[in-house]
Amino acid sequence: MQITESSPIRGRKMLFTWNDGPTKGKTYEHEFHENGTVEFHAAGAAKSAEQKSIYAAERVADGVYAVSYLATGGYTLTAVLNFGDRRLVGFASDASHWYPVHGSFEVVA
Repeated sequence: MQITESSPIRGRKMLFTWNDGPTKGKTYEHEFHENGTVEFHAAGAAKSAEQKSIYAAERVADGVYAVSYLATGGYTLTAVLNFGDRRLVGFASDASHWYPVHGSFEVVA
């Protein structure tokens, strides 16, 4: 896994809001740590509900990055973040389900 120093994901906290898929209408806070781990939970939820995982992020084009992680709960999220318009598209899956997902994101820290 290689994340460049100029990555707008590494070391950032973001809110992902989903328009469809298994978390439709919900917002999740993601904290992408410098060490390649990500912690996430439903916005407003207690930290005890938090999940941790490792992630990978790669530049796709100017202002467009792909990020992927496998959550401890068994879901994998692979999403493409467009920093120009703050839209995200991707795929969420587990051992028996697969969903295309769309939404928006906000960098909060």
